[in-house]
Amino acid sequence: MSGLIEALTILMKYGNPEYPTHCEHDSLYVAINPELVSPADLARLEELSFHPNEDFGGFLSYHYGAC
Repeated sequence: MSGLIEALTILMKYGNPEYPTHCEHDSLYVAINPELVSPADLARLEELSFHPNEDFGGFLSYHYGAC
């Protein structure tokens, strides 16, 4: 769970949308524009299993998304 909290803390630096997440087909989506995220934070998010998703326009994780 610490990885999830770290990832969400990083993402919160780039926005705090009213409805930031949704789950679908065992995937967790976070509505933060990847273009706003620094290269260093992008690398750390990749290590934490959060990947930019062009179709959604945010981040996607299969690791934390069982729903």
